[in-house]
Amino acid sequence: MNDDENETVLLHLSAAEQGDADAQYVLGTMYEHGKNVDKNHKEAEKWYRLAAEQGHVIAQYNLGNMFRNRKKYDKYSEQAAHWYRLAAEQGHVIAQYNLGNIYNKGAGVTQDYEQAAHWYRLAAEQGNATAQNNLGFMYNDGRGVDKDHNEAVRWYRLAAEQGHATAQYNLGFMYAKGTGVAKDYEQAAHWYSLAAEQGEDGAKKDLKRIRKKIRPQ
Repeated sequence: MNDDENETVLLHLSAAEQGDADAQYVLGTMYEHGKNVDKNHKEAEKWYRLAAEQGHVIAQYNLGNMFRNRKKYDKYSEQAAHWYRLAAEQGHVIAQYNLGNIYNKGAGVTQDYEQAAHWYRLAAEQGNATAQNNLGFMYNDGRGVDKDHNEAVRWYRLAAEQGHATAQYNLGFMYAKGTGVAKDYEQAAHWYSLAAEQGEDGAKKDLKRIRKKIRPQ
């Protein structure tokens, strides 16, 4: 560590010890990633927690990640859910998406599809493509929301237009079946093709089938 790096650490440490949440957060990132200090997850967690307890939203999210990424996740799942929730309630989009997943799977909380759909929706409304796709699935399946194929198509489309491969495949499927949208094999082929180009295996197979319907042998 050179003198400038050492001074940076000492400045942040001084501010952090005086309760500065931003400095505590920065120290957390330094220890988590080994920037200007030796990597130390215990120290990272300590400083993230101090910042998170003061309402620092990214520290809350990062602390949730640290618990989620532990080897024995089941043991720490409740803590991951707790910190994600605090960040999600402040509008952190990925925390909202992650909390939706937690409720969808019942990891660290009682499984609750309505809550899953709620948090997916908040993330989806901020433009998170995976949350949009997942919310589309919830509407298509009637999971946590009233089944509504039109809404499923709407959310699949928003995600697909952002390049989300699974959503592109799902939208293609809706066009192929005429579910929530008028049946249109050309549109089905279009979305299957985009998904297939990204390696979506199901789309590759269905694209071959739909092309036969467009151009019968």
